[in-house]
Amino acid sequence: MDGAPPADHADEPSTTPHAAREQHGQDAPPGFVPRMRPEDVAAVEAVLGYEFSDKSLVEQALTHGSFYYPYRPGETYERLEYLGDGVLTCLMSREVFRTYRTLPPGPLTRLRAANVDKEKLSRVAVVRGLHRFLRHKAPQLDGQIHVFIEEMCKYPVHSNGLLDPPKVLSDIVESLIGAIYFDSNFNQEEVWRVFRNLADPLISLETLGKHPVSELFEFCQKTRRGVKIVKDEWDKNLKVEVLIDGELVGSATYAQKKEIAQNRAAKAALDKLKETLGQPQTESASVEVSQPLDELYLSGTANFH
Repeated sequence: MDGAPPADHADEPSTTPHAAREQHGQDAPPGFVPRMRPEDVAAVEAVLGYEFSDKSLVEQALTHGSFYYPYRPGETYERLEYLGDGVLTCLMSREVFRTYRTLPPGPLTRLRAANVDKEKLSRVAVVRGLHRFLRHKAPQLDGQIHVFIEEMCKYPVHSNGLLDPPKVLSDIVESLIGAIYFDSNFNQEEVWRVFRNLADPLISLETLGKHPVSELFEFCQKTRRGVKIVKDEWDKNLKVEVLIDGELVGSATYAQKKEIAQNRAAKAALDKLKETLGQPQTESASVEVSQPLDELYLSGTANFH
């Protein structure tokens, strides 16, 4: 994804996320909830390539519920997220339907999902630098975002279920899209123009990867092997194991979600099976990215070509 923000935004010094500077202002009186700075609103508009008639929508679209703690909650991005989620699903359905004239519904659904799922939209947020404008006070969130950036760099297009990005990243992309949809008087073409640029390159039929669990079962069916995924012990030891013909071939541990542990175990097993047969690794195989991680985290720019 080649998505450096415009020059005036990309050259801006960045040692602390904008929202963090707002949150920790020492001069603010007790109970004061700061507004988003006009220069930050303008920077977000520059990234989006869209100028809002109602600037307050930018602030609302980037405000997480935790931002108001410990005071009474105010407006958050949730309603705009709802709106953006709906219009993105509609527009991406239209896009894949128009692009692939003879493709049946199953592959069309997978293509649509890959371009608007949590990971794809989280990548958009990070690569375009939108995460730097998120207004929040969730104590662990910045660390979780940094971990995602670190892991994301191993997969140039999509991990196909191996990564677990913080949901707030995809939320703010959807909420900003919802804000544009509302601000433009529900102009779908304007929304598509903005999203198409933000999400470039879209995942195509050629770059669409396979889910590791699906690929594992397909591989074992073709090679006449029995496969069993054992996740009964995840609640105890956070581990999922993959047995092939009764033999342990792959396992993975992941504390936050059983599904991610299962996907990683399936990939480990599939890679081992393919290695045994002298075949390439799964389509989710990691690819290193040379840009320093700290630079990506602070600047919000990356080039995966």
